[in-house]
Amino acid sequence: MSASFRVISIGTLASNPHWGERGAVRPPHATTSLIVVGKTKILVDPSLPPQVIVPRLVERAGIGPDEITHVFLTCLNPIHRRGILAFERAQWLVSEREREAVGVQLINSIKEAHAADDHDLVRTMAQEVGIVERTSAAPDRLAPGVDLFPLPGITPGLTGLLLPGSGATTLITGDAVATVEHLAAGQVITPCYDLEAARESFAEAIEIADWIVCGRDNVVPNQTRRF
Repeated sequence: MSASFRVISIGTLASNPHWGERGAVRPPHATTSLIVVGKTKILVDPSLPPQVIVPRLVERAGIGPDEITHVFLTCLNPIHRRGILAFERAQWLVSEREREAVGVQLINSIKEAHAADDHDLVRTMAQEVGIVERTSAAPDRLAPGVDLFPLPGITPGLTGLLLPGSGATTLITGDAVATVEHLAAGQVITPCYDLEAARESFAEAIEIADWIVCGRDNVVPNQTRRF
C-alpha cells in the first residue's frame, strides 16, 4: 500500500533574506501537508489557526478535521501547531527527542515565571506544557511507506517524514530546509539550536530526497540530484 501526499497550505517566513527582506514583513507560518495511507490520514504541521486550517483542509483534500487520524509535528515550535486544537480526535505525534527537550525547556520557563511572580507567563507556559503532554513519542514508522527521518539542528529533535516511492523519494523536512532559495544556496535558517547539526541535517536531506517539502515553501524538486 503506497502513501499519497499533498500540500494543504504553503508556509512562509516572516522575512526571507534571499528576497532582500529585513525584519518581519508578514505573519510566518509553516507548510502543512497531508499523507494518506489506506484509512490512515496524517496531517503534518497544522500551522494556520483552526478557523483557517479546517476550511483549507476541506478545500484541498475534501475531508474534515474528524477524519484526521494522526497529527505529526516536525517540531514543537508554536508556529507549527497553531491549529492543532482543531484535531482533538487525532493522535498527536512528535519525535521523542523533541518532546523531551522542549518539555525540559518549558519546565524551566515555568520555574522562572514563578520566581518572577509573572502570573500571565505561568498561565501561558502551563498551556504549552498541556499541549506537549498531549503528544506522544512517534514510532519510527507512522504507516507503511511513512518513516521518521531525524533532522536535528534547527530545534533539538526536529524530525521529517520520508516517503520512498517507486519512482522518487519525497522528504518532508520541516524547517531543516526552509525554502527553495535556501535549498539552492545550501543554507539553513537562523537562529537555530545547533548550527553545525542543522547543516549536517540539511546535507542528509538533499542527499536522500528527490522531492523536498520545504518547511516554509512548496514541494520542490531537489536540483542537486539527477532524476
